[in-house]
Amino acid sequence: MRFVVGIYRLLIAFFCLGGTYEAWLLGIGNKWVYFTFQTNIALGLVMLWAGAATLLKGIQPPAWLKGCLTLYIVITGLVAILVLGLNSTDYQLVLGIRTTWMIHVISPILASVDFLLFDPHRRFHWHNVLTWLIYFPFYVAFVLIRAAIWPHSGPEAGGNPYPYAFLDLGHLGWAQLTVNMAEYLVVFFALSLVIFLIDRILPAKTPLTIDR
Repeated sequence: MRFVVGIYRLLIAFFCLGGTYEAWLLGIGNKWVYFTFQTNIALGLVMLWAGAATLLKGIQPPAWLKGCLTLYIVITGLVAILVLGLNSTDYQLVLGIRTTWMIHVISPILASVDFLLFDPHRRFHWHNVLTWLIYFPFYVAFVLIRAAIWPHSGPEAGGNPYPYAFLDLGHLGWAQLTVNMAEYLVVFFALSLVIFLIDRILPAKTPLTIDR
C-alpha cells in the first residue's frame, strides 16, 4: 500500500506540474499571475515531497501545509467550474490531456481523495481555519500592485493585467472589488471550516493511512 500511495502522490504532482508547464518551463511570466497556476505549482511541489517521503519512509509535509493546499486546490476547482467555466479553447495538451482539465478538475479531485483516504486525521488546530486564509489577501495585493506597476502586462486580452473579472479593479472600482473580496473570504472561510470539521470527524487513522 505504501508503494501505491507514494506513486499516487507523485501522479498528483505530475498533473499539477504538467498542467502548469507554461509557467515554469516556457518562461511565460504572466501565467504566474493566475491563482490556479500558483496553487497547482505549490501543490505539485508538496506532493513531490509527500510522494518521495512515502516511498522512502521519510518526513511528510506538515499537516497545516497539506490542509492549506487542499483548501486552495478545492477552491481552484470550484471557482473554475461554478464561476469561470471550463469552455476555454485556449489550452495545451500534455499526453493528450487538456492542461486546463489537469489543473482545474483532475488535481483537485485527486488531492481531495489523498486528504480523505491517505492522510492521518485530527491533526489540525482551530487556528488553522483562519491562518489558511492569509494567502488570499496576499494574492489579491500581489495582483493589484502588479497591475498598478505594469498596467498593460497581461495575461488577459489586450494586455489587461487582471487575471479574473472579479478582480478587475479598472472595471469594478474599489467599492465592488471590496464587496467581491469580502464575499470570497466568507466562502473560503466556510470551506476552510468544512475541511477542518471533516478532518475532526474522520478517524485519526484508517487502513489506508500513510503517516511516514
